[in-house]
Amino acid sequence: MKFLILAFLFSPFLFAQTQYPKDYFRPPLDVPMQLSGNFGELRPNHFHAGFDLKTNQKEGLNVYAIADGYVSRIKISTFGNGKCIYITHPNGYTSVYGHLQTTVGPIQDYVKKTHYKEKAYEIEMLLKPDELPVTKGQLIALSGNTGSSEGPHLHFEIRDTKTEFVINPIFFGFDQNIKDTKKPTLSSLYVYPLYNATVNQSKQPLLVNMTLQKDGTYLAAKVKTNGKIGFGINASDTDDVSFNKNGVFNVSTFLNGNQNYNYQFNTYSFDEMRYINAFIDYLRYKKTSQRVQKLFMKTPFALSIIKTDSLRGIISAVPNLTSNYRIEVSDYFGNSNSITVPIEYDLETPLVPAEPVTSKYFVRYNKDSNFEKDNMSVFFPAGTFYDDFNLNFDVKNNKIYIHDDTVPVHSNFTITIKDTVYPESLKDKLYIGKGTSYNGTTRKGDVFTAKAKILGTYGLVLDTIAPVIKIAKPVEGKWISDQKKIEFTISDSLSGIKSYKGYLNGSWVLFEYENKNRKITHIFDDQYLTEGENFLKIEVVDNVGNSTIFETHFFRSQQK
Repeated sequence: MKFLILAFLFSPFLFAQTQYPKDYFRPPLDVPMQLSGNFGELRPNHFHAGFDLKTNQKEGLNVYAIADGYVSRIKISTFGNGKCIYITHPNGYTSVYGHLQTTVGPIQDYVKKTHYKEKAYEIEMLLKPDELPVTKGQLIALSGNTGSSEGPHLHFEIRDTKTEFVINPIFFGFDQNIKDTKKPTLSSLYVYPLYNATVNQSKQPLLVNMTLQKDGTYLAAKVKTNGKIGFGINASDTDDVSFNKNGVFNVSTFLNGNQNYNYQFNTYSFDEMRYINAFIDYLRYKKTSQRVQKLFMKTPFALSIIKTDSLRGIISAVPNLTSNYRIEVSDYFGNSNSITVPIEYDLETPLVPAEPVTSKYFVRYNKDSNFEKDNMSVFFPAGTFYDDFNLNFDVKNNKIYIHDDTVPVHSNFTITIKDTVYPESLKDKLYIGKGTSYNGTTRKGDVFTAKAKILGTYGLVLDTIAPVIKIAKPVEGKWISDQKKIEFTISDSLSGIKSYKGYLNGSWVLFEYENKNRKITHIFDDQYLTEGENFLKIEVVDNVGNSTIFETHFFRSQQK
């Protein structure tokens, strides 16, 4: 595992040596720039890759190209960024616009043509420079709420075109569009005893009391320890107009005046995103939904935003000497807040013991591990986990118990189950699932295999139930000449929907899918309608091959 250590780092501003153009790009929206999410914000399994720009809580705002360039990629997905445009600019950067309601003009013509060419809603298009050129300020789309968006907004990124690293958009002059005089908030401080150390008579992590000082900084209660410790903070930031609790920009720690740990959300690759699960106290997150940012690395991991010394932020108390530890949190605009923590060596007997170890197995993060019992097994390649840990593993009642989801997983592990229960006639309807959730499963005879990234209880699930199709407004035998669209909800109770297709008068037609409400929608197009009676068919297939067909007919006049 590669890891960058900076032995001596005296200034966090060493991060921002790259000179980014400050007046090359315009904002992608006409409305004042307000952030509902900033770069580096902590999200499930990833760091946020750009800005989430508010759109007045509605869809349909104009979205503009931030500079001259060409549309280099278009992706239409039911998850992630939903409908998304990528524009490559001649200065070496690429801008990204996500969760769009729709593209417009020549871009939309290109998208629609591709939908019908590939006969699919989810598509990805890679374009050449001469296919869809755009100019600065050109209308390219309308803002929306597609994909994994939880409300109307525009997801906006800037990437290095060559490396595809995402870069904090604040560096490109957009700080001029945001007013921020507020310092970051430090809401809690935690201390972690490491390697069997005791801290404040506890062998378990503790919340440390903090007292607000007259100058607005915090003084923590004295931390007493006999070994190695690390700290973590719960911190957030806001600006003067958005009021959202966003992520912090820069965190530095100092031991007796010497900087020993630092991270700044400036730029990183998509390959690094999942390291957020090592960056935070994952166990506390799973139990309380709090994302405490750890200020140390017990085991090194390759997250490039972190710069540290050889001790990786881990602190050892020195007998007969009080150490001074300081945490400083700042935003891009220079607003800052800090906590000072006095640390003393102490040999007091622990009153709070370490969590008892009940498991029979031990996993080393940098070694392959395989566990097998009866007809089931699990294989963890080296690098599956961030740290060594004690694993609970068992097989009983036709289930494989693989610890629980309080331990984060970085990369796929493999589950194998040999079926000894079901007849051959049902084996094609089996899949490996966590509960009933579907994991992509392959079968070879009686042996089923699946990849997974979440620990927990798995087993074979039988799915013989076909998907359900419901029409929003029945049209059977009706005249619907004034109706602009037709909608259905599609659902599946077990393995989930794999594909759907819609046909109008025998021709494939586009149905857009919105995963948040499981709705598919077709906008009527005269090209596929006939005067008088029309026939519509919807076919939905789940992940093990069960299918449902819905057919109806309606009447429509094409006369204007």
